[in-house]
Amino acid sequence: MRIAIGCDHAGFPLKQTVIQSIEAAGHEAIDLGTYSTEPVDYPDYAERVAAAILSGRADRGVLCCGSGVGACVAANKVHGIRAGVCHDVYSAHQGVEHDSMNVLCLGARIIGTAVADEIVRSYVGAEFTGEERHRRRLAKITLLEQRGAPAVLEPAQTS
Repeated sequence: MRIAIGCDHAGFPLKQTVIQSIEAAGHEAIDLGTYSTEPVDYPDYAERVAAAILSGRADRGVLCCGSGVGACVAANKVHGIRAGVCHDVYSAHQGVEHDSMNVLCLGARIIGTAVADEIVRSYVGAEFTGEERHRRRLAKITLLEQRGAPAVLEPAQTS
């Protein structure tokens, strides 16, 4: 699997750990920057990672910023991207298995290298289950993405 990696200046210190974890798990890391701790804007790197996935250059992505939240918000603005902030192993694999998450977001100021290594290995080792309930929910997410926010919210149905 090919994994695109992007980070801002705050995520830069964690990037090498992410690359090493991906490669140690037998996958290819595609480094899309940044390449120093000089201040940059995380949306630019979220866009690079998203473009790599949507073009087929990468199968999945990992984004690192200070908290993981900003990069996650930016990545989720791109149609076809399902990003999640994960600071634990369970969320990293469950996000792929149940939600077909294709971008893992990490907070370099939140977690250390040992935890990041475990999370990345869990993420790249996971696969979407394809179970009917997960496909159904993914289809609903895709519809939300396609139609945008409704003008008037209706009460949720329980089905």
